Amino acid sequence: MRTLLIVNPNATSTTPATRDLLAHALESRTQLTVAHTQHRGHAAELAQWAATQEMDLIVVHGGDGTVNETINGFLPLPQVDDGQAWLPRLGVIPGGSANVFARALGIRPDPVVATNQLIDLLSERASGGDRRIGLGIADDRWFTFSAGVGLDADVCEAIDNSRANGHAATPARYVRTTIRQFFRARRKPPSVTLRIPDHESVTEVYYAFVTNTDPWTYLDGTPVRTNPGTAFETGLGVFAMRTMRVLPTLWVTRQLLASDADPKARTLFRVDDVPSVRIEASEPIGLQIDGDFIGRRNVVDFTAVPQVLGVVAPRPESRRHNR
Repeated sequence: MRTLLIVNPNATSTTPATRDLLAHALESRTQLTVAHTQHRGHAAELAQWAATQEMDLIVVHGGDGTVNETINGFLPLPQVDDGQAWLPRLGVIPGGSANVFARALGIRPDPVVATNQLIDLLSERASGGDRRIGLGIADDRWFTFSAGVGLDADVCEAIDNSRANGHAATPARYVRTTIRQFFRARRKPPSVTLRIPDHESVTEVYYAFVTNTDPWTYLDGTPVRTNPGTAFETGLGVFAMRTMRVLPTLWVTRQLLASDADPKARTLFRVDDVPSVRIEASEPIGLQIDGDFIGRRNVVDFTAVPQVLGVVAPRPESRRHNR
């Protein structure tokens, strides 16, 4: 088995010791090439190269942004016929601050434990085990767990700016930034309309999340669950708020953090397992994909693509034992 290990040395929780352990473990099982990312977009370039070399496996040691770059580097969009027939499988060792994609797959958050888990899963796969998952598309880019417009995009933009100024993306910083952006956003009128197949249009929306799995994110070790009926094996989940008032927002937020989350409110529109959604805004609104701010758009189409990516991860029925 030929493997490319992509390491983001600047990711929040990567360390030289963990990188060496991971490389040593993979070298004992595969023919390994190790590459460290050196600039934004480098993971995509490395992944594209691995696919052209017909490597069997790409393992990413980094955060959600590095994973997203990697997938967009080697996995062609459905409407793009680039003649590439060979697709590597993907493995992930958490190395970022949230690691939502890896944790939602059932991969352990500790990088050392996740390394041992990966090696065990590779051994199981040799005897017939494998897993394929669905992904989402937004703005002609793959997303693995979440995309959205409005509030969460504003938070991602602010966090990206903080990182550029040398500040770590800690859970406390996310909470402070979310509160600050919330009170800024509530001054503006709702500008978003949702159009979903077989549903009436949803108007006067302030912000909307589109998810490809559950949970939407993690707050330290606590899952934040906007669409508990959504999974890698289903369509997309849509969560849209039609209020910015404080008390209704706190009521919904409390539901998102509950262990048996099933968020409901008069000012909340929520639906799980839809094939697509179009979000329109009367003025350009921020868009985030897998936690990275992409820019501002008036229209974004989100589409679910089932069973498109092979991953080295526990099967869905065993996820709950690995969280």
